[in-house]
Amino acid sequence: MTQDPTGEADPDGGLPAAWVEVLAEYRRHLVSERDLAPHTVRAYLTDLSGMLEHARRLGHQQLADLDLRTLRSWLAKQQTMGRSRRTIARRASAVRVFTAWLARTGRTPGDPGALLLSPKLDRSLPAVLRADEAADLLGAAARRTEDDSPVDLRDSALLEVLYATGIRVGELVGLDVDDLDGERRVLRVLGKGRKERVVPYGAPAAEALERWLGLGRPRLAVPESGPALFLGARGRRIDPRAVRTVVHRRVAEVPGAPDLAPHGLRHTAATHLLEGGADLRSVQELLGHASLSTTQLYTHVSTDRLRSAYRQAHPRA
Repeated sequence: MTQDPTGEADPDGGLPAAWVEVLAEYRRHLVSERDLAPHTVRAYLTDLSGMLEHARRLGHQQLADLDLRTLRSWLAKQQTMGRSRRTIARRASAVRVFTAWLARTGRTPGDPGALLLSPKLDRSLPAVLRADEAADLLGAAARRTEDDSPVDLRDSALLEVLYATGIRVGELVGLDVDDLDGERRVLRVLGKGRKERVVPYGAPAAEALERWLGLGRPRLAVPESGPALFLGARGRRIDPRAVRTVVHRRVAEVPGAPDLAPHGLRHTAATHLLEGGADLRSVQELLGHASLSTTQLYTHVSTDRLRSAYRQAHPRA
């Protein structure tokens, strides 16, 4: 069995030929029928290859031999290897979907994953910026653009967009110039499961985007830039790691602010929307959450802040 640098089993590594063919068919199912993004398909297949390798080591020769005990022992092994609850829950979900497909397509007599449980997740959210910290972050980024440096113009625009819209970093890097409607101040975003949604943004983000498109992007653009809205220093579509570096570096310059990744700005945007009076359904639609329960997590942040302020300020708290 081959391994990647993270120590995970490579997809299809060391598996029987018949199992590799089934994984290939499942890959086609994920791409053509479920229309999943390439990185999601890779993650699913890597997880499933690891599970099947575990089953092979336990002596299973056929997919029909898969049982609940084997699946549970594989998840238990993930825990002993130090995997987080969120990672284990994701892998359990991937296995459940796979075994259901095996049963539905007649490749196994039953669905051993139907009773496979996921660990309960810690529903706490990462730290978020206060409104004044967010203003300091964006104000400092804007001041750096006074010399019209293309990289500084880009950084200011992407920070403004992340905070204004709450979109995911993967959605940000996937934006094309044509996804931007400057007249209506909306972005067309392709989210999880290739679901498209329209997200509005405000005047500061509009101004930053206008300066980036007018002064910054043309100076970084190369033939390989294509339609990408945000470009890296070499002119190609910016990648998520570069965006994370920008966010970490700029947030670190705000006195007292917690260390945040781009997803922290997403949490910050959602929290500030709710604190400003937005209703849950609207925030759910803006963020592209499939479930309202995910959006409801942000109400806890607002409530915790209110409770903390009450304890500090009320004489009979």
